[in-house]
Amino acid sequence: MANTFCVTITHCKTDPDKATLGFVVANAAQGSEKETMVFLSSDGVYCAVPEEAAKIDEGAPFASLKDLMDKFIKAGGKIYVCTPCMKKRGIAETDLIKGATPAGGAALVEWLANGSPAVAY
Repeated sequence: MANTFCVTITHCKTDPDKATLGFVVANAAQGSEKETMVFLSSDGVYCAVPEEAAKIDEGAPFASLKDLMDKFIKAGGKIYVCTPCMKKRGIAETDLIKGATPAGGAALVEWLANGSPAVAY
């Protein structure tokens, strides 16, 4: 059984519910002692922009996206943000939340190549 887990999130502004659910699952995996990575791509890169994440609050029973992300990072979760997706949207590394790392697809492939299960939102 793999000790890692991957959640890919491709939505934020376009479908805030998927961004929220992705981080709910990521927190569950991290809480289950799985080394967990969230890979943000496409519209999902906006999750890593503080002003955009602050806008997402799906209401009860879910915590806000910002709170979910803060909890995930504090627990040691890794957030990788698709570099080409950032460039396409004019997002610079300095625009990202603390704890988010720009990365290309190779980082995702390497994580998955080691047998990590993955889910996508």
